[in-house]
Amino acid sequence: MEKLTNKEEEIMRILWDLKKAFVKEVIAELPDENLHYNTVSTIIRNLEEKGY
Repeated sequence: MEKLTNKEEEIMRILWDLKKAFVKEVIAELPDENLHYNTVSTIIRNLEEKGY
């Protein structure tokens, strides 16, 4: 598997804690981040493509 970027790892940790979540729920858990919905959605899609 490919190595995760810092942002990917941060989002994966949130997903592991939540077990299952919508993009909006992940955004709500990000600490003081102003990431756009589409950005987070793309990161999650990339994680899926990497096999996570």
